[in-house]
Amino acid sequence: MQPVKMKPYVSATIWGGRRLIDEYGVRTDKENAAEAWVLSCHPNGCGVISGGEYDGKTLRSVYEADRSICGTRGARFPEFPILIKFIDARDNLSIQVHPDEAYARRVEHGAGKTECWYILDADADAELALGFRGAIDRETFRRSIADNTLMDYVQKVKVRKGDFFFIESGTLHAICKGVLLAEVQQNSDTTYRVYDYDRRGADGKPRALHVDKAVDVTQTVPYEPVVPGEADRARFDTPQRTLLACCDLFSVCRVDCRDTYTDAAGEESFVSLLVLEGDGSFVCGETVFPLTKGESVFIPANAGAYTVTGKIQLLETRI
Repeated sequence: MQPVKMKPYVSATIWGGRRLIDEYGVRTDKENAAEAWVLSCHPNGCGVISGGEYDGKTLRSVYEADRSICGTRGARFPEFPILIKFIDARDNLSIQVHPDEAYARRVEHGAGKTECWYILDADADAELALGFRGAIDRETFRRSIADNTLMDYVQKVKVRKGDFFFIESGTLHAICKGVLLAEVQQNSDTTYRVYDYDRRGADGKPRALHVDKAVDVTQTVPYEPVVPGEADRARFDTPQRTLLACCDLFSVCRVDCRDTYTDAAGEESFVSLLVLEGDGSFVCGETVFPLTKGESVFIPANAGAYTVTGKIQLLETRI
């Protein structure tokens, strides 16, 4: 398999905006583009390959036919390991939490969800909800949901363009209005919602809450940023590449290419390149194509050396 561009699955929601359509080249007939799943094998929204011998096929179908495209590290995952998306929050998302791997496998028969966010843009007063202001017990957490005082306990964090947050499973969180971001996460769509501003869904009814499961899995403590260690930085950091996150699920780097950037997809892992800003070109062997803001490139394991040229910023993800 040669490197390919991906056409995203697009989700419209009650909180979504249109910036991904207007500024990032996302094409959809839906009323908004709240989320664009730019690298996805998830059954709830598969990405489609654009160009090359697999043009029009889902990445999921190609992966199921040849799991080696993930690399040797992919063998330990029962499904394609990650999901990458853009999120445009015109309004507040619900306060929510995701289960860890053990709970998700036991209760949901699927993957847990640890994720991370790179802030692409944010309004002047934009915030995230992250964990709690102070440690509380589970009964206080449950009672605050019931009596509508949860937001008295939730920590709010101001954000700006270029910020990065690692959100471990079990962390209570929400993206708030006025935030545009890129997310790298485990390949899971399991969310436990605990507060939704009394909003109604398309059916006119309040959207469902998942209180019992949320109480089971939430870490009722303040959010603590996770910073990559020096050993990981030594492996990844270069003058053009900055390590943002490194865990046993994925590594994520920001690449600031001002002229030429060269790296390789070896036997261990595929490489995902997501264009955050700028324009350029991509070359890997005989595969050559232009790059522009909002595009997603999947480079299969063992594809070898690749080169990006231009003034362009990328989010580079490996497993």
